[in-house]
Amino acid sequence: MAYDTNTVEASPAPPDAGTALVEVRDLGVEFVSRESTTCAVNGVSFSLAPGEVLCIIGESGSGKSVTMRALMKLHPPKYTRISGYMRVGDHEVSACSEREMRSIRGSQISMIFQEPMTSLDPVYRIGDQIAETVIRHKKCSRAEGYARALELLKLVGVPSPERRLNAYPHELSGGLRQRAMIAVALSCSPTLLLADEPTTALDATVQIQVLVLLRRLQQELGMAVIFVTHDLSVAAQIADKVAVMYAGRIVEYGPVAKVLQHSAHPYTKGMLASTVSGHMRGQAIEAIPGSPPDMRVRMEGCSFAPRCKSVMPACRQGTPPLLTVSHGHEAACLNFA
Repeated sequence: MAYDTNTVEASPAPPDAGTALVEVRDLGVEFVSRESTTCAVNGVSFSLAPGEVLCIIGESGSGKSVTMRALMKLHPPKYTRISGYMRVGDHEVSACSEREMRSIRGSQISMIFQEPMTSLDPVYRIGDQIAETVIRHKKCSRAEGYARALELLKLVGVPSPERRLNAYPHELSGGLRQRAMIAVALSCSPTLLLADEPTTALDATVQIQVLVLLRRLQQELGMAVIFVTHDLSVAAQIADKVAVMYAGRIVEYGPVAKVLQHSAHPYTKGMLASTVSGHMRGQAIEAIPGSPPDMRVRMEGCSFAPRCKSVMPACRQGTPPLLTVSHGHEAACLNFA
């Protein structure tokens, strides 16, 4: 899917702290083993208002999915150290016990995973898996749970929903499995939907259908959505705000139009330059040199400095904070030129 800046629309102003549905401050996630400690997320902060869509973009290994799973507290506590503050609605997630999280997951926060075939249970029918979530959180009867499951399959555009209700995951195509996964996530009308690269495994045509579906459902149901992707064209189509992550940090943050059309961080500029566009026929694609850093090794200064063309001596002396580029637009760079 070609990236086109003409598809980017102006976004609303960032929400005030008092109106934020989601608030994350200085989030850190470390994975600990006998051999090493991997600092997967380092000091991530963002907020999200009800009904807003935030896209987190970046290369594989930048900490996008780790951040989403931290919001759901899905990382194994035995091997994970989480620091910082996380709030969703009235729930301070960072202080919730596992018992409290079980009541929040599905009802307040839901997640669409990257590969539905590994997320849906292969030995249970689709209807059973949707109805189970409804019965668990809504305390309703089995008949009411199945009625809700049928309603959801119709809502997400599954053809012949009565027949698909009794189908097993392997009997559905990739696109229908993803729609079923969306139905599971929406079953209890969550206020926050986390989507972890839900279109990566789909072909281009189905990908567009799923994106249009998610945007329509988000607008109809008034949910806030955090969408994880490495595809800039996806962010251009569905996001209100964009957070660019690199090496476990947010390096650029702001309204989608400002971030994608007036990028300030060299990493964001590099991603845009290395993206195929319709007017680039015959032109070579400019790749970002080098590789992302090893997150098991703590480094001084800006983590992008070894790959940056505009690096200065000051870049290697300390981690740059997020600095204001324009209203609502920030970048962790000492040189906006």
